[in-house]
Amino acid sequence: MTKRYSCRTYLSMALTWSVLSALVSCQSVSNDTRKVFCYNESNGITTLDPAFSRDIEVMWATNQLFDGLVELDSQMKVIPCIAERWEISEDGKDYFFYLRDNVHFHPSPLFEDTAGRKVVASDFVYSFNRLLDPALATPASWIFSSVDRTQAGGFEAISDRVFAIHLKEPFQPFLGMLSMQYCNVVPKEVVEHYGPDFREHPIGTGPFRFAFWYENVALVMHRNNRYWMKDEAGQNLPYLDAVKIEFVKDMSVEFQGLLQGKYDFMSGIHTSFKDELLNQSGELTEAYESILRFQRTPFIKTDYLGFQMDPSAEINANSPLMDVRVRQAISHAIDKNEMVKYLRNNTVFAAYNGFVPPMLNPANESHYYPYDVTKARALLAEAGFPDGKNMSEVVLSTTGDYADLMEYIQHALGKIGIPVRINVLQGPALREQSAKAQLAVFRKSWLADYADAENFLTVFYSPNFCPTGPNYTHYKNPEFDARYETIRHESNDSIRYSQIAALNELLMQDAPVIPLYYDQVSHFVRNNIDGVQTNPVNMLDLRPVRKN
Repeated sequence: MTKRYSCRTYLSMALTWSVLSALVSCQSVSNDTRKVFCYNESNGITTLDPAFSRDIEVMWATNQLFDGLVELDSQMKVIPCIAERWEISEDGKDYFFYLRDNVHFHPSPLFEDTAGRKVVASDFVYSFNRLLDPALATPASWIFSSVDRTQAGGFEAISDRVFAIHLKEPFQPFLGMLSMQYCNVVPKEVVEHYGPDFREHPIGTGPFRFAFWYENVALVMHRNNRYWMKDEAGQNLPYLDAVKIEFVKDMSVEFQGLLQGKYDFMSGIHTSFKDELLNQSGELTEAYESILRFQRTPFIKTDYLGFQMDPSAEINANSPLMDVRVRQAISHAIDKNEMVKYLRNNTVFAAYNGFVPPMLNPANESHYYPYDVTKARALLAEAGFPDGKNMSEVVLSTTGDYADLMEYIQHALGKIGIPVRINVLQGPALREQSAKAQLAVFRKSWLADYADAENFLTVFYSPNFCPTGPNYTHYKNPEFDARYETIRHESNDSIRYSQIAALNELLMQDAPVIPLYYDQVSHFVRNNIDGVQTNPVNMLDLRPVRKN
């Protein structure tokens, strides 16, 4: 039903918006010393409930409002958050978290003490059970698939300050998974009072507390003066007084807002202004050095070409792509170094180390499929297609944002005689058709849900065939499956890294995918902003940020 408002209501809303906008203006005024950090989110925000924080836009917002047991530092190491320490049983199946005694939820009239109540272990029992509630239908229930629900329900409040999780079997990445935004703590009385509307009435423990949200216009959060964390000098965090997020869809307007000082920060590089901001070496051009800093770091994300490997799929009937030598020839024919230099201004890293990004695969020393046209032609001839003779057309499916990439690959494969057609689809169509195994070759990217190589390798585990899992290629290799299952339980880092490298090697030999490049986190920050940290999981942490 459409809401109807009287003229008086509209006037009231307009006046409220005018006043609140003035109070949280991103522009500095001479007599106002408040520090408001402002950025734009062109994709908008759909919810402020961490149980539905699937998209990076929502993750960034909920990271300011909520906390979890643990978090990741800039090197992707798991560090304490609400849990000041933890213990893991010798068999790797029981986790015990010891909670801080000074963490409180934000103020709410629903608490007996409206200033906010202390977080206790039973809050985590409620929050985690909530993620498993079929009625809520969150995208996060898979996180706890390894939890032993027969032992104290899986989640146990041993005391107010001791929280336990019991697993069916050891699962090495589990601790890191608890750093995901899904696992933030929420107060039962507030969630149950608002029900589905908790999405727009969030109460957490984070460094900022909710002020107001006008969807598609702006979201404002104010400093949480009761936040538990202090800096090394003993000063309370955060330093900022407020955060304002706007939702302007036009990225050129966002860019101009950054240059004019309306926005303090911009993430990512849009193709329409990448050449203006960055030179061919991927460095900030001199014209902007006086107002901006360019911060970047490798991102745990791999962009790739995927091949549909299911021999029973209709698109694979008599397909030359079912021959591994053809897929290997295609790999050798693409000059990834040239591709990232001229198409991406060296803002990404050529993927010669396999599907798993190097930072998550430290034991890997291999360099796969270097650019080698001679080798590519030899493999094609060996497969029965000398110079592409008698080879059927290869259809590369992509979205419009990556058409330039596919055109580059089309040209590269043309050099060795492979006929290529580019099939440009809308994003939803590409996702749907690739999930239904209807595309022979498709461009996709895999962004890890958590910082562990296991999450990249699960994409090729045969029980994870799409559409119910992320194995879009329908790759199946019993040796790969068996080795993958061992790394889930192995706790010795050196042994585990060796096994990960072996799995990556096996994957590259079978070539169900061609890794194209490893992405990077790219941030443009105004020079009067200090403390913005750039990390491989691209999480925005505003606690240490200062605005001068």
